[in-house]
Amino acid sequence: MIENVKIESVSLTMADHACLTFWLTVKGNGWGVSIGGYCIGHGSLGADDENFIVERGDGLEAMMRIMNVVGVERWEDLKGKYCRVEKVGWGEPIKKIGNLIEDKWFDLREFFASKQKEDK
Repeated sequence: MIENVKIESVSLTMADHACLTFWLTVKGNGWGVSIGGYCIGHGSLGADDENFIVERGDGLEAMMRIMNVVGVERWEDLKGKYCRVEKVGWGEPIKKIGNLIEDKWFDLREFFASKQKEDK
């Protein structure tokens, strides 16, 4: 099911499990959901230098692809933008994020699944 949504907020945080993650909170017609939670790197407030580990860049690439699809050059500019999302079903994560006008999509689940296959 494809629906139009507004991006209500975006964030980068390392508050959960000493892992830097990105989040987008979107609001549709009578519903809302946060998209993201993918680990970009490891570290926490007050950690020693050796405890900061940057992943190989998949999370950053995903962020850049989301920005490209929505049509912004800065992560924080996503807030307030409209886009489309493809939902699999009630209670399931958002599968794809799409441009509101153009037929441009980014499939988060497939992207990270393919990266995991490459690692094996």
